[in-house]
Amino acid sequence: MEKEINECLSALKKGQTIVYPTDTVWGIGCDATNAYAVDKVFELKNRPPKKAMICLVANFKMLQEYVEEVPEVAFDILKNTDKPTTIVYEQPVRLAENLINEDNTIGIRVVDHPFCQKLIQKFRRPIVSTSANLSGQTTPKTFNEISEDILSNAGYVVNLHRNKMNTRPSTVIKVMNDARVEVIRK
Repeated sequence: MEKEINECLSALKKGQTIVYPTDTVWGIGCDATNAYAVDKVFELKNRPPKKAMICLVANFKMLQEYVEEVPEVAFDILKNTDKPTTIVYEQPVRLAENLINEDNTIGIRVVDHPFCQKLIQKFRRPIVSTSANLSGQTTPKTFNEISEDILSNAGYVVNLHRNKMNTRPSTVIKVMNDARVEVIRK
């Protein structure tokens, strides 16, 4: 695993994209603080720039570094969930502007996957996470279902967990600073 993390770190630091396993599905990622790298993800997926993407953080401390105010209810949700949950927060900070939604929100997931956690901890910044498929196509359930276009154009493709059948995407919940909560995807 250490070799794979080092290869990913090298690609991320150069502003390149990576294809990697997450706690949900195979993802395309990059440095979430680098607008140029975020543009590469949109291009690789053939995705309109206005369509939202999320980012992953390693822990609650890192989450608080990239959101102006994390509502207490968000911590309650995350502490009491037993499945991957992405929360959409208001007022993100220190992230690439082209990653932030027009309404000044961003989806962030505190990742629960040993490879991802270690990678993000060593990188010391959030990474983008969007499913490893071309825009409009079905989310791949296995590594073998990922488009060759994506694999051949990514900066680095992780060589771990390629035989694992992935679960479904994360639950998505929007939490407003006034504590209103809206379930977007179960």
